[in-house]
Amino acid sequence: MLNEQNGTAEIQRNDFASRVGCVPSQINYVISSRFSKKRGYIVESRRGGGGYIKITRVRMQGKEYLMHMFATVGDSLDTGGLRSYMLSLHESGILNEKNVKIFTAMMSDDTLGAEEKKEKRDTLRADLFKTLLLNLM
Repeated sequence: MLNEQNGTAEIQRNDFASRVGCVPSQINYVISSRFSKKRGYIVESRRGGGGYIKITRVRMQGKEYLMHMFATVGDSLDTGGLRSYMLSLHESGILNEKNVKIFTAMMSDDTLGAEEKKEKRDTLRADLFKTLLLNLM
């Protein structure tokens, strides 16, 4: 739908649920996991009266895209967030599959295991990922 409508799709909540294969109560989870800001989407949602969801793919490339990512990382990054960012970098053509695997492994919980507390690992992972983004710019 996004490709057919120049990067913006507006759809009723129930229709959206049936298209992505979930029940209406799972819509918010699906949106937050598949169409997050981290992955380059803006989502507007309205409940009531049938409700609707409007999803817009943000079109950024190169340094602008990397700067957007840098700004959205924050001070902490868990492994799920890292995977989302890496998928976006691969889909946008910035990193090839081999580099995604290497960088993901370098920032994995196993590699950062010396930091016993999850909060410290997530903070270190965010710092490492931001350093990667700065170097890609």
